[in-house]
Amino acid sequence: MNKLQDWKERLKKGHMLSVICVLLIIVVALGIILYKKQKEYRQTSENSYNMAFYELVDYVQNVETYLAKSLISSTSEHGAETLTNLWREANLAQSYLARLPIESQELENTEKFLNQVSDYSYSLSRKNIYNEDLSEEDLKNLKELHSYSVELENTLNQLSEDLNTGRFSWGELTKKGTIAFAQQVDNISKESFSNLEENFHEYSGLIYDGAFSEHLTSNEKKGLTGEDIEEEKAKQIAEDFVGKDNIKEISNLGFSENATIPVYDFSITNHNNETMNLSISKKGGHIVSMNANREVNSEIISQEEADQKGKAFLESKGFKNMKETYYLKQEGIVTINYAATQNDVVIYPDLIKVKVALDNGEVLGVETTGYLNNHIQRDVSHINITKEEAKKSLNKDLQIESEGLAVIPTEWKTEILCYEFKGKVVDREFLVYINADNGREEDILIITNTPNGTLTM
Repeated sequence: MNKLQDWKERLKKGHMLSVICVLLIIVVALGIILYKKQKEYRQTSENSYNMAFYELVDYVQNVETYLAKSLISSTSEHGAETLTNLWREANLAQSYLARLPIESQELENTEKFLNQVSDYSYSLSRKNIYNEDLSEEDLKNLKELHSYSVELENTLNQLSEDLNTGRFSWGELTKKGTIAFAQQVDNISKESFSNLEENFHEYSGLIYDGAFSEHLTSNEKKGLTGEDIEEEKAKQIAEDFVGKDNIKEISNLGFSENATIPVYDFSITNHNNETMNLSISKKGGHIVSMNANREVNSEIISQEEADQKGKAFLESKGFKNMKETYYLKQEGIVTINYAATQNDVVIYPDLIKVKVALDNGEVLGVETTGYLNNHIQRDVSHINITKEEAKKSLNKDLQIESEGLAVIPTEWKTEILCYEFKGKVVDREFLVYINADNGREEDILIITNTPNGTLTM
């Protein structure tokens, strides 16, 4: 009897132990699930804050750009457009600033600044719309706002670098609070986040492709001349373009029917086992793009030599009267924008990009989309005002460095013949375009010179 009771007691204890083990397993499993959910939530929040921050950086950059343009705009029409864009970008910057996990008092100065830019630019745009000129006081205020925008932009760039290198994270901020974040920033920038506008480091944003390169597409394809060709003919054109003696093997990669320009694609291997891809248009058999894969480990030739190498290459391929405009260097390769010229008039829509290796001047890439979309002979004789008359439309503070005629595209897919004036206001370089027919200010671009290129925005 005692043995039976002892056996029952053991069985009971074993059952309880099993229940406890099952419960422990469930608790551990739930803990793991909750941990994963919390980790996913933190990652989602971190990504959301990162997105808001980088959007804020972009919109503040746009605010600075439009403020700079507003300082030298001298016509009410273009001034109204610039100030309206400024009002929009400042509002969007405010929107993304509000999404950051920082208490409002820590961002009070930044919020005030963006709000002031938004309200003031809106009121000034109304003046321009009604053909009222901006007063000296208005321009003085815009100049002051621009100075603050540069400082804000520069500090955001420093914070962006610190975020990228892990010196702070939004997760730590939400856990430790705004004071902890301010202390982190204090160690980085020697000032607290609440005094953001008082400590700024230079921030610069660039548009890669240069002046007017966003207007490269056209439904009409004016430069795409000739009859349709078959794939075998396209292959022959690709071989001739590269030079048959340079080809070890050529492969057909198919027909890209839905591309902006329908093309036959080919892959070519040279005798050094280096590969390049070429695209030949079905209509007319034009070279649309060529891109070679080769590592460049040194920079020996100068930018001027690279410009001449690219220009000579284009001439040898039938692209005459091209002029180098803007460029960008990356990893030993310079990408140069060449615009067509006609009677010394720069035709910006007819753009070709050429990649030149800086170790030996070899052309590693060509892209002719802008040229094939737009190239035709223009009538560049319709000029109703003189250059001197056009200069009267310029801001009086612009120190002119060069001048000439240029055809520029518009967002409505049209073109305008303009006087192009390159000059400086303080330490910023600008391109100002004055309509050669009516003297109206059509566009303003900011030139940014960096060690890696001359670019515009």
